[in-house]
Amino acid sequence: MPVQWLAMLTMLTDHLGYAFFPDERYLRVIGRIAFPIYCYFLVLGYQRTRNVRKYTIRLLLIAALSQLPFMYAFDITNLNVVCTLFISLLLMIVIDKLSLKYFPVSLLLILIVGWLADQLHMDYGMYGVLLVLVFRYTTGYWVIVAHLALTVVFVLFGGFSDIQVFSVLATALIAIHLNLYPKTKLYSPPRWIWRSFYPAHLAIIAIIRLVF
Repeated sequence: MPVQWLAMLTMLTDHLGYAFFPDERYLRVIGRIAFPIYCYFLVLGYQRTRNVRKYTIRLLLIAALSQLPFMYAFDITNLNVVCTLFISLLLMIVIDKLSLKYFPVSLLLILIVGWLADQLHMDYGMYGVLLVLVFRYTTGYWVIVAHLALTVVFVLFGGFSDIQVFSVLATALIAIHLNLYPKTKLYSPPRWIWRSFYPAHLAIIAIIRLVF
């Protein structure tokens, strides 16, 4: 099941629409599929990595390499989505080190990190941080319910576009596949493609916009 390829393709579609075809709403709808998949694979990578420190540093490097292309590709000064994934990873690491008796501290940390994500204008902001936690701490089909509830709240009260609801389709795809075929391995692209795709495609979009 080429879920990671789907993430890259739908993200590319979204970014092409944002950069070159802003009036084509359907491109942005397709693009909503990508982010939940990236959240899921962030959590999966965190759970499976043999070296959390290297995993964290690698994510930070991708975020740093992506920032200028991100800004020039979309003519914005926000921080790119890998920054959101990076602080979400740090948050998971800290929460997992705290025992249940420190649950109130974990909740406070979640609020602080989510607030920082919003204040620093990270892509997806607090919503992105919370969605990562949904994939980390929700199991089975409840992940779909939690994602839908989170999205509805941010659409109604967080200023998100209603097209964000389409992102739940990606979570449903992941949850259904995992429940029906729990032992099936997801077909993955080569690591260098998965890791480089985000900064590389942003750089290409930025160059096209700068030249033309």
